[in-house]
Amino acid sequence: MKQKIFRSIADLRFAIFILLLISLFSITGTVIEQDQSIETYKMNYPLTNPVFGFLTWDRIIQFGFDHVYKTWWFFTLISLFSISLISCTFLQQFPSLKIARRCQFFRTTGQFYRLKISTLLSNFSLNKILLRIKNNKYSIFQQKNIVYCYKGLIGRIAPIIVHFSMILILLGTIIGSLFGFKAQEIVPKTETFHIQNILNNGQLTVVPKTSARINDFWITYTKNKTVSQFYSDLSILDNQGNERDRKTISVNYPLISKSVYYYQTDWNLIGLRFQNLNNEIIEYPLINVFKNQSKVWLTWISNNSSLTDGIISIIDNLEGYCSVYNENGQFLGNIELNETVNFKTPLTLLEIISSTGLQIKTDPGIPIIYLGFFFLMLSTLISYITYSQIWIIQKNQQIFIGGNTNRAVFEFELEFFKFIK
Repeated sequence: MKQKIFRSIADLRFAIFILLLISLFSITGTVIEQDQSIETYKMNYPLTNPVFGFLTWDRIIQFGFDHVYKTWWFFTLISLFSISLISCTFLQQFPSLKIARRCQFFRTTGQFYRLKISTLLSNFSLNKILLRIKNNKYSIFQQKNIVYCYKGLIGRIAPIIVHFSMILILLGTIIGSLFGFKAQEIVPKTETFHIQNILNNGQLTVVPKTSARINDFWITYTKNKTVSQFYSDLSILDNQGNERDRKTISVNYPLISKSVYYYQTDWNLIGLRFQNLNNEIIEYPLINVFKNQSKVWLTWISNNSSLTDGIISIIDNLEGYCSVYNENGQFLGNIELNETVNFKTPLTLLEIISSTGLQIKTDPGIPIIYLGFFFLMLSTLISYITYSQIWIIQKNQQIFIGGNTNRAVFEFELEFFKFIK
């Protein structure tokens, strides 16, 4: 009974059906935004106007379409597909390989008629044929007047390696979904931070209680004054606050510490720091006025406590200066770092306070997925190895010879005729 169940699971039609379901739900997870807030789904999939006539936010939440790849039913489909691959490997592929390794002698000449190529030779030397076959790297097995030869047996293990690689990829996917996480942190320069703003994580994720410090942040610009690259000097600290790892990260060049990746993703300006004549430090917050377009920040620098008199400071880069306008919008000039602007109370610009945007993530399943893809590419190369077989029966002065191959039939025919010419 158990064997019958496993044979049904190992059936190709069952595997294709499960694979189609996985593909269908993967497409669903691509179309529907994943791991968003309920408000986002209420806005995009309202009850009063269902998408496609049936898709509303409550159904998305109910069936887990907001986190497709972490639902129990998606894990179940992946598990069923993995079991199907394992069952197929042990119930079909391994027995097939075992049969291929056996010496499959032909006992009657009638068996030659089902081969792709066969012929009858008269007054021909069997030893001469076997020598030519051996020179072409065939393995030869002989019992008196019957001979069996084959080469390229390793090509028969390609399907097994394909199954193994797919199982590794699926296993890595499950491990990544269960134990991985992704976080986003906006950190001012020189500040120390912990991983807190978790965007998504698996059911078994343990977020590391690691602290890190932004030592410095800067931006390089092109000749056209557009951003070329932005950098963060990042230190990873141990439990005692000592520096464990340090690297200057930039876009596409992360810091990796204990399998946790720290990516440079964004930047922001958060304030201007001034000093007055009394050596008092005054900070003015910056507001990003075009959040969805180019980065431009401004702030109001007041001359009095009632905030009714002052100037407007605008900044759109991190090159060490800001532009100043009066309350009527008239341009007054640029203020550079350590330069004093003459108000009723003179102020010296000490610092343009910046912050860096980091994406922090870990996916313990990635190495397993990469290993799976390695074996998948290896199986592709192995599959190009041709598995060829030759059978010979000698009766009196006649030699019956024939052969089969699983691919490259034309090349095999040329090789076959060289043996008997």
